[in-house]
Amino acid sequence: MKIDLSGKTAVVSGSTMGIGFAIAGGLAESGAAVVVNGRKQASVDEAVAALKNAFPEAEVRGVAADLGTAEGCAEMVEAEPVADILVNNLGIYGPQDFFEIPDEEWTRFYEINVLSGVRLSRAYLPGMLEENWGRVIFLSSESALNIPADMIHYGFTKTANLSIARGLAKRVTGTGVTVNSVLPGPTMSEGVEEMLREDAEESGRSMEETGVAFVKENRPSSIIQRPATVEEVANMVIYTASPQASATTGAALRVDGGVVDSIA
Repeated sequence: MKIDLSGKTAVVSGSTMGIGFAIAGGLAESGAAVVVNGRKQASVDEAVAALKNAFPEAEVRGVAADLGTAEGCAEMVEAEPVADILVNNLGIYGPQDFFEIPDEEWTRFYEINVLSGVRLSRAYLPGMLEENWGRVIFLSSESALNIPADMIHYGFTKTANLSIARGLAKRVTGTGVTVNSVLPGPTMSEGVEEMLREDAEESGRSMEETGVAFVKENRPSSIIQRPATVEEVANMVIYTASPQASATTGAALRVDGGVVDSIA
């Protein structure tokens, strides 16, 4: 299967590092014009330069905007008014006990993890419908189904992603536009590496060994028994964005290594 996204423009929120950066790279390699996003101009410039270096033939642009705010989303849409592919990847996470999470932290998680995708979808979907072709993909998580006791606020936002994506898929019924969610499990992104760094240093284990130990201890139902790579997650997103995935919509596509113990 050769995925060709030539002539398509893809906007990937939160894509200067981690899964988002890997997605941007996969889309660029497949021929799409890719718009990278981050809050800081320096990190956006660095990511754009890295992608252009890796894929010299690719068209890569960047927009520095805080998409966790309405103003930032408006800045993005003003800078890049058209998208054929929208990947709502932006998200934050972090363990915190339920009884210690203040209202403002619930609001912050909701604004960044949920409303960023709502606002961008609301802005870009009408153009996709006019062309009768488009892809909207929400990065959810296995935590949407397997709510972590130490990150309830995070799990809640990822469940919301599933609801919005399913509802939007129904909203565009009978068109050439698809809307799906992709659910990663534990993934060895820069953010996860940073979270595990102290454990690795204290134990004397490599980062890879620490990641395996984390999965076995915290996600024992994992079938692969290791974290996924960012590229493994990105591969699912690239397929979902492709013309070949035209009959896949309203779906929650798991790339969680089998963490969610379900046959469906």
